[in-house]
Amino acid sequence: MSHEWPTVWPAPAKINLFLHVVGRRPDGYHELQTIFQFIDWQDDLWFTVHDDGVIARAHDVAGIDADRDLTVRAARRLQEASGSRLGARIHMTKRLPIGGGLGGGSSDAATTLLALNALWGLHWSLDRLAELGLSLGADVPVFVRGASAWAEGVGERLTAVDLPEPWYVVIVPDAAVLTGPVFAGLHLTGFRRPITIRDFRAGQGDNDLVAVVRARYEAVDEAWRWLEAYGRVRMSGSGASLFIEVPDPHYGQDVVAACPSRWRACVTRGRNTHPVHALLRSMTHWGVAKR
Repeated sequence: MSHEWPTVWPAPAKINLFLHVVGRRPDGYHELQTIFQFIDWQDDLWFTVHDDGVIARAHDVAGIDADRDLTVRAARRLQEASGSRLGARIHMTKRLPIGGGLGGGSSDAATTLLALNALWGLHWSLDRLAELGLSLGADVPVFVRGASAWAEGVGERLTAVDLPEPWYVVIVPDAAVLTGPVFAGLHLTGFRRPITIRDFRAGQGDNDLVAVVRARYEAVDEAWRWLEAYGRVRMSGSGASLFIEVPDPHYGQDVVAACPSRWRACVTRGRNTHPVHALLRSMTHWGVAKR
């Protein structure tokens, strides 16, 4: 027996408005400070719920092996942790780039956790889902919690922040950046002094990984040099995606129209809330989900 919910579950991208490396932990992971903001560029997921207990993709996704797919891993982790006997077939329209620094895989995993928590009738809290999500990736909790956030630690210690919601142009050069080697390539004589949210609002903050990425990936360096003619360029996460803030979508469309065709480009808007949370509130009224 199965039931396919027609609801599309969005999995939005994030951008890092800055990213500082402020230390290194005994386990080798770097201590970070960053701000996450969602943008209106997303993958779409939907789910067929089954009572056979099987978790599987409904179709192949280019570039993502089924066993490594974070949506499948998230669903199986939630099923195991909750003891649910239900299964799901996962359908996805993939738009976000792989290795682009926009958190696409983490966002897909978080949306899977949020959706199946509702569709399986588990009623787990966001705290519990975020804790489970952290085992899948450091960026998963911010997507689960659903608010733009100041983040510390490896990105899991979150404080919600209210930010302007400007228009951005996002450029994705033809490079898939590997996060591990980028951090391994950091040659820091000392780490950044931690800053505060007030410092960020006063204009402090950039991305400590930019120099390494531009040196290792010619396509990122080329795109950076092209885009800086139109505004202040920033890099999201460990790259490769670059972005600028633009005054309005019309200016943004002019930038996109001028962009070399070998790069992906879009005009998008910053958002402080994850669209799945609005969907969950509406589903409560339908009697499907309970927060």
